[in-house]
Amino acid sequence: MEKTHPPIATRVDDILGSASLGTRRTVALVVEDAADELVAIFYSTLLQDEEAARFLSHSIVNERLHHSLRRWLTDLFVAQIADDVTLFSDRQKTIGDVHARIRIPIHLVMQGANLLKVALFQRLETTPLQRDDLWAALVYAGGLIDLAIEIMSQAFVRSTASRVQTDEAYRLFSLGQDITLERESQRAALMEWSQSVLFSLYGTEQEAKLASISASEFGLWLHHRAGVMFQGSATLEHIERSMRSIDSDLLPQIAAARSGSRSELPGLLEKLQAAIAEMKFLLADMFQSVAAIENGRDPLTQTLNRRFLPSILSREIAIATKNDTQFSVLMIDVDHFKQINDQWGHPAGDAVLRQIADVVLETCRLSDFVFRYGGEEFLVALVEMDSDAAFQIAERIRGAIEARDFISPDNTRLPVTVSVGIATFDGHPDFSYLIKAADHALYRAKQMGRNRCMISESARMDRVG
Repeated sequence: MEKTHPPIATRVDDILGSASLGTRRTVALVVEDAADELVAIFYSTLLQDEEAARFLSHSIVNERLHHSLRRWLTDLFVAQIADDVTLFSDRQKTIGDVHARIRIPIHLVMQGANLLKVALFQRLETTPLQRDDLWAALVYAGGLIDLAIEIMSQAFVRSTASRVQTDEAYRLFSLGQDITLERESQRAALMEWSQSVLFSLYGTEQEAKLASISASEFGLWLHHRAGVMFQGSATLEHIERSMRSIDSDLLPQIAAARSGSRSELPGLLEKLQAAIAEMKFLLADMFQSVAAIENGRDPLTQTLNRRFLPSILSREIAIATKNDTQFSVLMIDVDHFKQINDQWGHPAGDAVLRQIADVVLETCRLSDFVFRYGGEEFLVALVEMDSDAAFQIAERIRGAIEARDFISPDNTRLPVTVSVGIATFDGHPDFSYLIKAADHALYRAKQMGRNRCMISESARMDRVG
């Protein structure tokens, strides 16, 4: 028979009842007095762990988590949690959700909790508490920390399971697109890059730099889109190795031969053509191995469903962190959209959203991700793009929408503009931080009169378009 636990309120009462009010007050005083020291011990120890350091090294995370951990400790022992057990439980769940979103391994959280308990126990031993009261204080303090971590862990597991399901749903959705069209588009992109290299070699601009395949449309698609579509594929890894070899070895050799003895060029170009032919074969093989399973587009705009946002942004954060690259997010909102619905009707509003989605999709690259974020909001993830380039894309979208004739179902021409907030990944591991930064920039764009683009203040490069 499955064992069930008493309700949280009952367990809190049991823990509080394990120590007298005076003993609990002594624990509260110790925690309040030593909170900063306890937090310092927690971080100084975990930062020595290579795995933990990846999650805690970012300055903003460190600063915020230091404050959050201190508050967590004082909430546990200084605040009167018996007065609001629901609030206590909800706070632990929220922390567990954040850990899952940032993808901090749960064993690191438990390791940190054990460090705190040991440090707290050592400080309690220096108090005037007698043996029985000291034992009661240790049971009380350890019980509260254990209960909080248990609630956190349950929330972490639920959130992680949900994320895994969404990750898989997005992967399956990606496979459910027009595979033939996608395959031919990427074959064409690969050939376009190949031809650009040949034109650079034999065209009029002999000294032009040979274009990297990794930075080409094909390379960006392979690195970002294909990584989701063909997750775990050995064939994909083979193509990625070939791309790295072309960029690091073959292209520099070709460039050197072009500048020096051109007698080596034919042999090097044969190697390049062989590598491209192999990639085309492997690409076709990958596409043949997939099947259409699930549709995951917004039915009105045909942009990506918002439920895939955590999966995609988390993955882009992992890629940017690993490769020390940037990516940016645009938050696009239709100005005065309610007035459009009120004056011309909801069918007109729907038509506007469809046409705006067309503009955004036409402006962005195939390697980027466009989502229907809310009612009249779109979110765009621009891969491997800094704030300067993202601002230019945002301006292009804004200008194209301002200049476009939007047509309602009854052929009425509608004046439409958008405001855009821009934020660029700065190393923070929580994707919600990036979204909030873009949202704040959007709010400022609206405050300043709408129909403009604003870069997040965190980028320290505020501009008005």
